[in-house]
Amino acid sequence: MSDSSTWDALPQRLPDWFRDAPLGIFIHWGAYSVPAWAEPTAELGAIADDLGWFAHNPYAEWYFNTIRIEGSPAAEHHREVHGNAPYDDFLDQWEPTNFDPSAWADLFRRAGADYVIPTTKHHDGITLWDAPGTGDRNTVRRGPRQDLVGAIAEATKEAGLRFGVYYSGGLDWHVRPTEPLESGKDVSDLKRPRDDEYGKYCSAHMRDIIDRYQPDVFWNDIGWPDENFHFDEGGLGELLEYFYDQRPEGLINDRFSGAHQDFVTTEYQAGEIPEDQPWENNRGIGLSFGYNQVEDETQYMSGPRAIRHVVDAVSKDGRVMLNVGPRADGTLPELQVKTLEAVGEFMAEHKAHLAGSRGLGEQEIPGRRGPAPWRTTGSAMCSSAARRAR
Repeated sequence: MSDSSTWDALPQRLPDWFRDAPLGIFIHWGAYSVPAWAEPTAELGAIADDLGWFAHNPYAEWYFNTIRIEGSPAAEHHREVHGNAPYDDFLDQWEPTNFDPSAWADLFRRAGADYVIPTTKHHDGITLWDAPGTGDRNTVRRGPRQDLVGAIAEATKEAGLRFGVYYSGGLDWHVRPTEPLESGKDVSDLKRPRDDEYGKYCSAHMRDIIDRYQPDVFWNDIGWPDENFHFDEGGLGELLEYFYDQRPEGLINDRFSGAHQDFVTTEYQAGEIPEDQPWENNRGIGLSFGYNQVEDETQYMSGPRAIRHVVDAVSKDGRVMLNVGPRADGTLPELQVKTLEAVGEFMAEHKAHLAGSRGLGEQEIPGRRGPAPWRTTGSAMCSSAARRAR
């Protein structure tokens, strides 16, 4: 890694638009939306021993990995339903015939969201735009035959919302194939790419995204290759300098292997809420981010539950990025729409009280001597709003 003072010289931002945003929308859409299958087990963080998590992964977007774990239910499903077909067949079968990005953006706006972040490249390595160096393995050259990132970006901005991008810098099972990932240590250490060449490949992608779509959030995932932690041409440091220079109100998350961050993320039940730092909880409306055809109302958050989740995060000086997983044809599952519409009804009345909520510090309770032994970290309006959501 380059000298720490070089990294410290990068901006650290909390723009007003993000600080005042109680809700964002995540979108996980990819070739994995064609098989649309995962075992609906439990929320991330609810299973203490992650050795069983990967073989029984509830994330449909991890299908490419889970089907390669011998004996997993996903592997059995893939063999029985798809005849062990190559994963890339799903890219060619992906036909988003009912994709209406303007309708999506209108729903997200009505739900009270302030920003929208779609996946541009997930761990399967398939890009949703004509990314440099990908050949024909992207949605412009195959499958959808569309620049899906560009369509979502345009519709999002036309709806008056901020646009950001998710990018998997830490894993790419096509460009840097590995044996199946079966533990958290595999992901964080043993089987992730570290080389500078792969880092430059990722950096070129993100520069192209910045130039094409002007995102205000660079939401990276699973870290970044260690040998690319430098400020020379194609390095992560140079990329972040470029992002901050091009996007004056842009910010990044905390998933760059500790290099730099503007806000902290938690995922479902995993991760710790930080002290005195901006943070965001991200989760699906169900157990999966990508669409999972076997999930039903028993796995999905109801409207009131989603509302309470947002209010609780805001009361702790955070925000929520709630994920939708479209079907392969571009339609949003009805239960996801129902939840967002309920959230929207609540936000239409109460968003003004949630936006920009700040921690209140130590509070004195009448009848007590001295301050209360806990800190309240949101406005009183958050508590009353949560009661009304029950």
